[in-house]
Amino acid sequence: MRQIDPRLRPAVMPALRRLTWSAALTSALLAATIGAARAEGRLSAKYSLTVAGVEIGRASITVDAGDTAYQVIGTGKVTGIMRAVSAGKGSAAARGAITVNKLAPQIYALSAEADGKAESVRLAMVAGTAKEVDVEPPIKPLPDRVEVTETHLANIMDPVSGAFVYVPGTADLLSAAACDRSIPIFDGRQRYDVSLTFLRIEQVKAGKTYAGPAVVCRAGYTPVAGHRPTRSTVKYMMENKEMYVWLVPIAGTRLLAPFRVSIATMIGTATLEATSFEAEAKDKAVPISAPKP
Repeated sequence: MRQIDPRLRPAVMPALRRLTWSAALTSALLAATIGAARAEGRLSAKYSLTVAGVEIGRASITVDAGDTAYQVIGTGKVTGIMRAVSAGKGSAAARGAITVNKLAPQIYALSAEADGKAESVRLAMVAGTAKEVDVEPPIKPLPDRVEVTETHLANIMDPVSGAFVYVPGTADLLSAAACDRSIPIFDGRQRYDVSLTFLRIEQVKAGKTYAGPAVVCRAGYTPVAGHRPTRSTVKYMMENKEMYVWLVPIAGTRLLAPFRVSIATMIGTATLEATSFEAEAKDKAVPISAPKP
């Protein structure tokens, strides 16, 4: 068995809490907002998260997208030898509208538990602006933290919705049109931009479930608010030139989903990659239900 680098735990756990798709919508929230939707496409995918070639987590997502609405539900947990030093699991969900030109997220919820510590975020958005923000535990006020103001809460995407790319019109999904954009993300604690630039088209494969082309984008990270500029990890990510995402279309929709994400870290390359990727076009009403806690 491969031994995990002893430096792995303190460096990986903060990122793992964000990467494991660890959140769930509450029953009351779901009852008020989620019903049945006419889906044009559905995606069921499973992912493996590795750092320096060592598996530390697994995740799964389900996406239902219609002509006017979408929903994403995901779950994740710590796996492999990482379980010997840490524990973590959870689920995530986002829901919103599909307009002529873009995704318009409406609800985002996250609830994570790692090493016995719980974390939750809930956002309610209207016309791209976060109107309600509920974060537990509360954000600690620190002298070097850039304050998040009301201005920063406008024109935002939640992290789950922001992971998917919508290409409007009739442009080729597998083209530079998928990458040439900047995505304004607010995760409840931080506001940052993820910029994508087109690199190439590449063939990818996930077992017997998918084999085909993906559009490859280079990603960049620019913090806006909520971050601490003095932290070495913030500076490292701002200067990081080795961040990439592979995007694959969801059949029956104008959406592209992440097939692979690769990020250089101080302890090795972190890779989130699909091990199963099943997308199909639909033409019937499909139920949209809550993720299991």
